[in-house]
Amino acid sequence: MSLTEKQKMLAGEAYLPRDPEIQADQAAAKAWMVRYNAALAEPVSARRALLAEQFGAVGEGAVIRPPFHCDYGYNIRLGKNVFLNFNCVILDVVSVTIGDGTEIGPAVQIYAADHPRDPAQRQAGVAFGRPVTIGRNVWIGGGAIILPGVTIGDDAVIGAGSVVTRDVPAGATAVGNPARVLAA
Repeated sequence: MSLTEKQKMLAGEAYLPRDPEIQADQAAAKAWMVRYNAALAEPVSARRALLAEQFGAVGEGAVIRPPFHCDYGYNIRLGKNVFLNFNCVILDVVSVTIGDGTEIGPAVQIYAADHPRDPAQRQAGVAFGRPVTIGRNVWIGGGAIILPGVTIGDDAVIGAGSVVTRDVPAGATAVGNPARVLAA
């Protein structure tokens, strides 16, 4: 039995984003984002209820300040008391997990979506994903970019504007482009 394109996407395998089922999921996510982003003046509890409609998990006290953008939403899991400031983007073709107490500055971009390095595969429209995991009590400064497949350990700090291309150990501070862990 062959997998559907959506099943391939969710498994992190090469898939075709043009697939009708995937396109329908993106359209539903776009409609949800219109509702969510229009809810800026609504109480936090109302926005959290909207998050729970679309996300894989939303911990108690989790807050995302609109505007917010994502591919699907259903691959995003937020722990308790997670905070994302204005203008964050999460490309969640596979799992994006954000641990309890993590705070994310404005305009942070988290990419689980990836593309083949081979130009012929890119031209064929193939894509794939690599999960992103952000631990507990992490601080990510404004404008940082987290690339596909990255794991950030508990209690880490990511400097504003950093581009995180590889894993960051627990308790470390990483800054720059590409982000480098600062010596203790």
